[in-house]
Amino acid sequence: MLGKFFKKPADDMGGRVPPGQTLTTRFPVLTYGPTQHYRPEDVVIRITGLAGERTFTWADLMALPQTTLTYDIHCVTHWSKLDTTWTGVRVTDLMAHLDLKSGATHVMQHSVGGYTTNLALEDFLRPENLLAHTFDGQPLDAEHGGPLRLVVPHLYFWKSAKWLSGLEFMSADQPGFWERNGYHMRGDPFAEERYDDD
Repeated sequence: MLGKFFKKPADDMGGRVPPGQTLTTRFPVLTYGPTQHYRPEDVVIRITGLAGERTFTWADLMALPQTTLTYDIHCVTHWSKLDTTWTGVRVTDLMAHLDLKSGATHVMQHSVGGYTTNLALEDFLRPENLLAHTFDGQPLDAEHGGPLRLVVPHLYFWKSAKWLSGLEFMSADQPGFWERNGYHMRGDPFAEERYDDD
């Protein structure tokens, strides 16, 4: 199986491949719980916590600037996929429409189906992060988090919540689902922050 779908890189390819990773040309599907199926027009992103409460519908998001970016993604289960191309709304463009309150240091991503994962605000606000709806020029499949997911490429991919439904701004770090179940609170692939004792 390793030789057919996954390939050990000969080196770190100029610093692109984190330690312990294999390369894949596929896009493996890894999800806790059932795949969520709903229409783009049913997307609602709720902003709560230490920010002015508001909602963004699919139409609201489509009215914001749309950005296409290409970058590498890395899964905690040891695969990396290089040169993936995504289209969506930059987090920084979304934040221009939010009233963030003083004291906010972290954000909890909420997903349809109840999944959560945490991010430090400085990790969330990076300009490459997208609320993504398109992968490789096609609408994002439900299995990969469509209609809308967050993409945070500098952290392990569990930090890029599928089926995004809300952003809760917080004054302290709190664990989300996988973090409560033994995964690292941050998840830097290049530091191999896979589990809570790393």
